[in-house]
Amino acid sequence: MKERLESIKARYEEINKELMDPEVMNDFKTVKKLSKEQSDLKEIVDKYEEYLTAENNLNEAKSLVNDPELKEMAELEIIDNTEKLEKINHELEILLIPKDENDGKNIIMEIRGAAGGDEANIFAGDLLRMYTYYAEKQGWKIEIDHQVEGTSGGFSQVSCTIKGENVYSKLKYESGAHRVQRVPVTETQGRVHTSTATVLVMPEVEDIDIDIKESDLKIDVYHSSGAGGQSVNTANSAVRITHLPTNTVVTCQNERSQLKNKDKAMKLLKIKLYDQMQAEKEKEVGCARKSKIGTGDRSEKIRTYNYPQNRVTDHRIGFSVMSLDRVMDGELDPIIEALITEDLKRKLAGE
Repeated sequence: MKERLESIKARYEEINKELMDPEVMNDFKTVKKLSKEQSDLKEIVDKYEEYLTAENNLNEAKSLVNDPELKEMAELEIIDNTEKLEKINHELEILLIPKDENDGKNIIMEIRGAAGGDEANIFAGDLLRMYTYYAEKQGWKIEIDHQVEGTSGGFSQVSCTIKGENVYSKLKYESGAHRVQRVPVTETQGRVHTSTATVLVMPEVEDIDIDIKESDLKIDVYHSSGAGGQSVNTANSAVRITHLPTNTVVTCQNERSQLKNKDKAMKLLKIKLYDQMQAEKEKEVGCARKSKIGTGDRSEKIRTYNYPQNRVTDHRIGFSVMSLDRVMDGELDPIIEALITEDLKRKLAGE
């Protein structure tokens, strides 16, 4: 590990020199790339400097332990710096775990009512509300790209963009089937029903190199619909694009301009196709997804929201909280922190 840390430190110092080169300073793209790499390495280098200081202090204390006058102080220093080195060593192990390159990115989130009819759609709306509250608590911005409202409330499908700091790093675990157990508002005899809604989270990827042929696209335009099915405007501004080879459909209606909706829909299509390509690549290499917290597959049941018991259970890590009411009001941190901790634990174990 020390050889790797020395290599990282050398690269960090090399970047600092490059950034002071006048030719490099005049190249915006290079400066941006180097600054990003420098920022990624800084925390590791700073922590390694702490390690070297503690190691040096330990060695000095050991050299003084045979001095009768300094022995007591030296022994205390040995204990203190040995504990420091153990702590810093563990922190460095975590910092050296390869980071997900998408962690700092914004996301596209799709929520759909699945099994359970009207109740599934109502629950899809509840999930959107939960993520909206959570986003607000994080200081993120959420924009609705497309929505199809359910006949009894909620949504049969809704997609949104969530922008902010490290959005994907916290919400990447949300993909999958979310199950709700409760008495639906549509139930007349007070029976508890089980319904599901699915969530798909995709990182917003810029400059995706995907060749999409115009002949592979079917583009439809129509009136944008607002709450209660009312038209947002009288122009055919909403755009639906179908990628015929994969039958992938994207829709955007939140912009007033048809052109803007088309541009955003094309961006969403590229992100969807890219996400599908990445999933296929991981399947090809076998167990790549097994070490993750879940597969990210929409069909995988990841969590149950049990209203009678006020309990939320994440099945992937066997974690429960008895505060469903607060979770639905956006207090997702205990669940997300438990998922992140388990993810780190598995990576440290080399799974």
